[in-house]
Amino acid sequence: MSCNKGENQETQRENFFQGAAAMVMESVMFAILAERSLGPKLYGIFPQGRLEQFIPSRKLETEELGLPDISAEIAQKMARFHDMSMPFNKEPKWLFGTMEKYLKQVLKIKFTRESHTRKLNKLLSYNLPKEMTNLRALLEATQSPVVFCHNDCQEGNILLLDGRENSEKQKLMLIDFEYSSYNYRGFDIGNHFCEWIYDYTYQNFPFFKANFSNYPTKKQQLHFISSYMAEFQPGFENLSNEERSIVENEMLIEINR
Repeated sequence: MSCNKGENQETQRENFFQGAAAMVMESVMFAILAERSLGPKLYGIFPQGRLEQFIPSRKLETEELGLPDISAEIAQKMARFHDMSMPFNKEPKWLFGTMEKYLKQVLKIKFTRESHTRKLNKLLSYNLPKEMTNLRALLEATQSPVVFCHNDCQEGNILLLDGRENSEKQKLMLIDFEYSSYNYRGFDIGNHFCEWIYDYTYQNFPFFKANFSNYPTKKQQLHFISSYMAEFQPGFENLSNEERSIVENEMLIEINR
């Protein structure tokens, strides 16, 4: 018993220090993003928290992600995000590190309720470790630059600023940077496109619903990519139509792998 207690205390200690380190890194990141007008201002930090600027605003709704002006500005914000150099490990370890952590937890789950056990067994029948290996191989074979990514660019993390609803631009702000890290560009944009599908305001179990017909069309994706590249690559708009088309089609492949 005492051994288990010691192990539990050691685990708690490790979790505490990991949490503290994550808080420090997130606060550093938050301060840099605020300085570059990509997030709310940071007024101070304290143990287990920080004091941020209050932004009069509302979160976007899922259906607003497809509005041309909204989509274009999200693309511009993401491009500015991706163009930053941050004082963190620049290897793209976050994505599969996070997935592996969750997979280990899933493989250890035990249920006493039979209905839950059936659902779990159905999930495990898909051979999730093999799926993880296949996904890693696919992503590593994809030509996608490693950039500083938001990693959770869904409507709930995009604010529409009060009083700027009818402005042509600079009416949005990205928030919630706890998942931000160096990652593959194609993942960040592709993940955002997948968020067009999901409505998290659904009131019944499982408290979200998916409409796969809402995934952006090729035209909508090209609109996003064009807005992204105009911000990310100076002179992109001055390229010939053929040169722009090559870049845009390469990005379509990168994003939709």
